[in-house]
Amino acid sequence: MAVQPKILKPPPTEVGLLGWLKKNLFSTWYNVLLTIFSVIFIYFVSRAIITWVVRDARWEVVTTNFRVFMIGRYPREQAWRVLVSLGIIVFLAFLTWVSRRSKGNPIPRWLVIGWLLSFPLIGILLRGFSEESSFLPLVSEDIWSGLLLTLVLAIVGIVASFPLGVLLALGRRSKLPAIKVLCTVYIETIRGVPLISVLFMSQLMLPLFLPPEIRLGTVMRALTGITLFSAAYTAENVRGGLAAIPIGQYEAARAVGLNEALVMGLIVLPQALRAVIPTIVGQFISLFKDTTLVIIVGLLDLLGIAKSVTGQKEFIGLHKEVYAFAAVIFFICCFTMSYASRRLEQTLGVGER
Repeated sequence: MAVQPKILKPPPTEVGLLGWLKKNLFSTWYNVLLTIFSVIFIYFVSRAIITWVVRDARWEVVTTNFRVFMIGRYPREQAWRVLVSLGIIVFLAFLTWVSRRSKGNPIPRWLVIGWLLSFPLIGILLRGFSEESSFLPLVSEDIWSGLLLTLVLAIVGIVASFPLGVLLALGRRSKLPAIKVLCTVYIETIRGVPLISVLFMSQLMLPLFLPPEIRLGTVMRALTGITLFSAAYTAENVRGGLAAIPIGQYEAARAVGLNEALVMGLIVLPQALRAVIPTIVGQFISLFKDTTLVIIVGLLDLLGIAKSVTGQKEFIGLHKEVYAFAAVIFFICCFTMSYASRRLEQTLGVGER
């Protein structure tokens, strides 16, 4: 007599909120204990934070000095130039979001050109022309401070270091020994020292390599150091992406008659950059936070302004309120970069076959 095989039925699937809670939070006795402990811990911590924020904190230190936090020593009567610059960035960001709303819709060429033109336009708008100009009087970058300085250092450092890092990565993989050795020595030297050392070197040694008639201010020297430092790390990230491209991609591109420059520019490099988007964005987020180190060379970024505000006579001792506000600003900026990165990854299908 044939024995009928026993058919195993899958366990019943829990649905809804109760099913999710049972599966993820109350599946075993130790998960139950861990869940209860976590809820109690989160409750008391959240209660203490909310109580301090709503009842005990003295936020007048922030509201009174809000303009100082935002633009620092930038002239009050010229603050409209900062607002216009911010408006340009927000407007372009909105147009970019609209153009990318449907998956697979490329950014129009005119919008790319707009982004490229916005950086020199904003630079001219913030700095001005000359002290005699009635429309845009000169505002030296050495007095820029607060969140304005933080954003300038981060944005210029990111925009300038990315193409330089790509060139260094390509140079390190070059078949020309001189270029390969030069790029390798530069990358390994910069990656072997901390950013503080690079900032000090840019302040003290950079003028020695420039003609006497060229004088860079403190901000420009800090920007140079940040750019050179970030470019070395970008180069290694891009090189990792290039190394991950299968050799078949090179061979297929050469088989259709493309030269080495077109193979790299049209086939290999776009795939490599697409693969390392999370790594590069993570590095840029780190760069944004590392801009706080410029206080070492006498520049007052957002964190430097926060420290100076606590020295005011009427606000002595209000460190928690000031640094909490600065932390929120940094979190918003870093979260925005991370969110934009995730959306770009989803659009390009990073991690999908």
